[in-house]
Amino acid sequence: PPGFPPAPEEPARRDPLSTILIVVIVVAVALAGLLGAELYVRHTANSIVAKAVSCVVQDSASASFGARPFLIQHFTHSYRDMTVETAGNQIREAKGMKLTLTLDDVRINPTADSAGTLGALNADVTWSTEGIQQTVQGIIPLVGGLINDVTTDPSSGTLELQSALGAVTVKPGVVDGGLAMEVVNVSGLGFTLPRESVQPALDVFTTALTQNLPMGIHADTVGVTDTGVTARFITRDATIPNGQQDPCFAGVG
Repeated sequence: PPGFPPAPEEPARRDPLSTILIVVIVVAVALAGLLGAELYVRHTANSIVAKAVSCVVQDSASASFGARPFLIQHFTHSYRDMTVETAGNQIREAKGMKLTLTLDDVRINPTADSAGTLGALNADVTWSTEGIQQTVQGIIPLVGGLINDVTTDPSSGTLELQSALGAVTVKPGVVDGGLAMEVVNVSGLGFTLPRESVQPALDVFTTALTQNLPMGIHADTVGVTDTGVTARFITRDATIPNGQQDPCFAGVG
């Protein structure tokens, strides 16, 4: 009516459905961001760990982390349930050797002397008879190239390296924390190659295979199966080297 101020306008009411949609979109964007960050840092860490292991064993490797959210591990610099697996082409000079590695309680704390600490490491190695044959052909002078078959005897824990001239029986074992292959018998090769010439060649090979392993990693058990040799290497409460101490660990930390 004339002389009265105009009535105030009522505020526009927001549609409840629109509010719900906005909330859903905000939550979805936040989750997508977290998921993207999770995938990125997980992939980066996988690549760093795989590269370090690949450098040590001289074979390609892939790494993965457990189901625990990796962002939490990343920001606390504490990692659990890590698994690394090599392609199985070789470990150093050992052809056909495959490694499955599990690590736990890894704490990254870079200092001048280390990249951090490692609570536990178990490394399970399998070495096929075909790989053993290829390896022996390259490490035993003269007769190595004549080896045409490798058979196993799990009951006695031995391998027999066979050729047209005879056979060499070898017993794998653990000596001073390293893998050893003891020659227990040579048959049919006495004239061509005495036992004393075979053992030093195997000793040089096994020493080169397990020497200078980082973080105190050492052989714990060795066994013979129907398909080859198995071994477990372990270490506990170890210090992780940094790039200055071991170039394979450049980028860790």
